[in-house]
Amino acid sequence: MRKAKAKFITFEGIDGCGKSTQAKRLVSRLNNEGIPALLTLEPGGTKIGSYIRRILLDPKNKDISELTELFLYLADRSQHIKEVIAPSLRNGIWVISDRFYDATLAYQGFGRGICKDLILMLNRHICGDIKPDITFLLDCPVEVAIKRRNKRDADQNQLRFEQEAVIFHEKVRKGYLWIAEQFKERVITVDATRSVEEIEEFIFDKIKELFLRS
Repeated sequence: MRKAKAKFITFEGIDGCGKSTQAKRLVSRLNNEGIPALLTLEPGGTKIGSYIRRILLDPKNKDISELTELFLYLADRSQHIKEVIAPSLRNGIWVISDRFYDATLAYQGFGRGICKDLILMLNRHICGDIKPDITFLLDCPVEVAIKRRNKRDADQNQLRFEQEAVIFHEKVRKGYLWIAEQFKERVITVDATRSVEEIEEFIFDKIKELFLRS
């Protein structure tokens, strides 16, 4: 395989779609190929971000306003870019992020109903020239995601977003599919009902095809 300039790859999808598992697996595959790669996430990819994450996901904060929620996510992203994403890419390290700016448009724009143009404008301002080289959208029906989530979190307290009504997650999924349609050159939609192993191979084949061919 040829060496490629460090890439920024993001994973998106509704809660329970399996994106976190696939992000971890991709980092392992890249490292095994001798490609330096790090796994990060939003919210919570920095020390400051970890504080923001606790606020955002705490079920006790169910009365948080839509705009407060939006700006907390944006604050997390600004710090994430400054501390982790931009420096890593400059140093030749691939960055694999479990969520990035598409999540804000899907959750706060489509899910909460905040003006999409406002979100797009704020993301452009915060991110500057930092944007994903490719985004994998793991898509599955909400019912499938909920079953997986309930199994995963059977012995845990539910996080705030996981207490949302099914209709909210349907709106978020619709938002993600809209994003995939609007940004076809960047977003690859993956059938997340397939097995973990099948999805892993599909994703790594795409990475090789796009970035690592001789």
